[in-house]
Order: sequence, then structure tokens, then C-alpha cells
Amino acid sequence: MLQNKNAVIFAAGGSLGSTIAKAFAAAGATVFLSGRTIAPVQKVAAEILASDGKAYVAQVDAMDEAAVNGYVSKVMELTGAIDICFNLIDLQVVQNMPLADMTLGDFVRPSAIAMQSHFITDIAVARVMMKQASGVILSLTATPGGIGYPFTAGFAPACAAMESFSRNLAGELGIYGIRVVNIRSGGSPDSKVFADAIAAHPDVMKGVLNSMENDTMLKKLPLMADVANTAVFLASDMAASITGVTVDVSCGTTAGLNYRAKKSTGAVNGMENSRI
Repeated sequence: MLQNKNAVIFAAGGSLGSTIAKAFAAAGATVFLSGRTIAPVQKVAAEILASDGKAYVAQVDAMDEAAVNGYVSKVMELTGAIDICFNLIDLQVVQNMPLADMTLGDFVRPSAIAMQSHFITDIAVARVMMKQASGVILSLTATPGGIGYPFTAGFAPACAAMESFSRNLAGELGIYGIRVVNIRSGGSPDSKVFADAIAAHPDVMKGVLNSMENDTMLKKLPLMADVANTAVFLASDMAASITGVTVDVSCGTTAGLNYRAKKSTGAVNGMENSRI
């Protein structure tokens, strides 16, 4: 689906970033992986190369405008085109506490990182894509971007800001043939942040995950592969008419909380009945 495409992925060393990078490479893209710390990115690239994929690595701080602009220029010198951009920078979120108990610094940090980094990376790539009259810019948020979600602290406004930025950027870049799409996921239980929490607090996390699953329509949480598969589709020509929107991959959380829905033991006309 991504044969002959060049994908630039910022902050590619994390668990989700690496999953998406591998999915892009498996779909045929040449992936250009960068991160503030080089070792995790090199590990991802080695795994892609071992699977006969194409990957290049660079140490780039996605918060550094000069570094990002220089990196984008180098990729262009090597390839002549950038088809896909995805920034997966860590927003350094502090949450699971009431807003009234938070410090100002912890509250504003996620939004500050999100807006600065996404503006730097997306605009740097957009300038290239405008000249070539094509390209796809992707971003990732989570459930709090779509509904009121208590105790998500500064993460919720950061998600909302990213989604707004994605829509506005799509509105400006569409005339150049560039698509901009945001993906809104729920928490992926197989991601590193969840895996670490489960290992450290298994009993507590069992209740947390059960609660999160109950908030979804499908009564499950999206895995990292679900997010990566969606990203591959959105980056491909199969999604050529999709832009300016947030695609929900939260298993139905932000479409409406339905934790009150219970399966009925009866049936109506051979169909299982649900009641509120």
C-alpha cells in the first residue's frame, strides 16, 4: 500500500512509534526514523532492515526548529520527495489527579510540547510537500480529545489543540494536494506505558483497564497494531479523499460512553437484545 513512498517519522523510538514505523516499512515505504535519543531508533531500524525493509536513522530533537529544518532538507537531498510525515513525540503528561491539585507547569507542559513540536515538524514538511503538490501529514491524539474525561489533566487540552491544528492545517494545505489527518486512539494496553504500569501495579491496573474497556462500545481497547494499520491506510492512496478529520480508533469511546449497556439473557426474533 505504501510502495515507493518516503515516510518521515519523528520520535520513532517509542513502542507506538516503532510499531507504526515497522508497519509503514512492511507496507513498502522507505522510513526515515529520528529521535532525540539515537539508540532506540537504531534498534527499530535494525529490526526493519532484518525484515528486508528500508530504514534510515538520524538523531533529531523534534522541539528544535533548526535541527528539524536541516533534517528535512537532508532527507529531500537523498530522496527528492517526502510523502508521509508522522510526529509521535512524548508529551510528558502528568495525569490521574484532579485539576485542582495540579501545578501550572504540569498542566501546560503537554500542550506546549504538542503545539511547538507539531508546528515545527509539520510546517517543515508542509513546505516541501507544497512544492511537490502531494503528501500526507498524520498526528495522534487520544480519547480526551473528543469528550470530557476527568483526571486527564493537561493531556485533554493538548489533544484538543492537536486536533484543531490538524483541521486548520488541512484547510490550508488541501489546495496543494496535501492531506492532513489525525488519529484518535484509546489507550493501547500493549504499549510500553501500560505494560510498565501493569508490571508495577498489576492489581490496580486490572481495575483501570476494566474501567477503560467498559467505557468503549466494543468493550475492548485498541492495540498498537490497530493504530498502525489505520495509519498505513490513511497514508495510502486508498484514503485519497480523507482529510481534515480525526479518525476515531478508540473502539467507540468518543462516539458515546455506553458503560450502562448490558447484554440481555433473552432474545427478540432470534437477535440478542440489549437494554439500558
